[in-house]
Amino acid sequence: MNGWYEFSPARCWAVVVKEFIQMRRDRLTFGMMIGIPLLQLILFGFAINSDPRRLPTAVLLADRGPQGRTLLEAIRNSSYFDFVREVKSEAEARDALARGEVLFVVSIPEDFSRDLLRGDRPVLLVEADATDPAATSNAVGALGVLLDTALQNDLKGPLAYLGGAAGPVELRVHAKYNPEAITQYNIVPGLMGVVLTLTMILITGLAITRERERGTMENLLSMPTRPFEVLLGKIVPYILVGYIQVGLILVVARFLFNVPMAGDIGLLLAATLIFIVANLAVGVTFSTLAKNQLQAMQMTFFFFLPSILLSGFMFPFRGMPVWAQVVGEGLPLTHYLRIIRGILLKGNGLMDVAPDLWPVALFAVVVLVVAVLRYRQTLD
Repeated sequence: MNGWYEFSPARCWAVVVKEFIQMRRDRLTFGMMIGIPLLQLILFGFAINSDPRRLPTAVLLADRGPQGRTLLEAIRNSSYFDFVREVKSEAEARDALARGEVLFVVSIPEDFSRDLLRGDRPVLLVEADATDPAATSNAVGALGVLLDTALQNDLKGPLAYLGGAAGPVELRVHAKYNPEAITQYNIVPGLMGVVLTLTMILITGLAITRERERGTMENLLSMPTRPFEVLLGKIVPYILVGYIQVGLILVVARFLFNVPMAGDIGLLLAATLIFIVANLAVGVTFSTLAKNQLQAMQMTFFFFLPSILLSGFMFPFRGMPVWAQVVGEGLPLTHYLRIIRGILLKGNGLMDVAPDLWPVALFAVVVLVVAVLRYRQTLD
């Protein structure tokens, strides 16, 4: 009995060697241990930017005088605004904002140059998509300082009196969809996509992997069912669970956080079905790759981490470098966030959300096909 309590370096070293051997055999877990910290380092070091620049901007140019062009060039040189298109009417400008094609519309009104030279302080109208206040607040703040100095070279000599204390131009900013810049209007709807992404992938991956661990997979093998039938039977219950989560979040968003719901809830639920199926397909695919539930959880978080960081949920999407935006465009959560925020805050219809709906549907189809093929190999 005395030897039982004595510490043995040899026995301890044997356990250490055993753990290293086990770690070498479980290459997926070891890879996750190395890969997740590297992924976090790269994403936080390169992709995350709380001061986004070169934000897509449209111009409604009703006056083509020299002062208006000078002002636009100064706005461009601020590096906050990137003029990607010129709209011809206010209706076209509203559509561009509603669909998320641009974040700002800068309007130079008629007779802008004439009114400026007469000392009437013409109005520069800037319409901003304020659904994500963090993405536009710095750019709007820079405009106020910019207008005081943008026309210095034009207002010299006899025109110097126009650059008075009040400034030669009056700036009016219309923050659309979220004029009070309430962050809950942006965060709470986005949480629906984040919750669905995590729970749908995790639950599905664990459910199928658990059957393999418990040995009940043999029961499925003995049944006269095809792989697609088995997968559909596995997925349908979790679709209902997903809708229960959606209902709870919508109720809390409306009555606790007073999130406006300007659009069609039926359209939102239809788009959510496609998004749920896409995530369930990812979970099924992970379950065919994972050998146990721990590996399924690791794969889920490896997918979830870039989804939450590169989708525009936590940080402005437009503030990320181009390569990070390209990766983010391939994630279903990125498009779903645009869909849900567009429907609830902007009142978008089917044609407005279609550019973001079809990538989610395509992702769901491709991953579901991969899941069926992988599952067939697993059964064989």
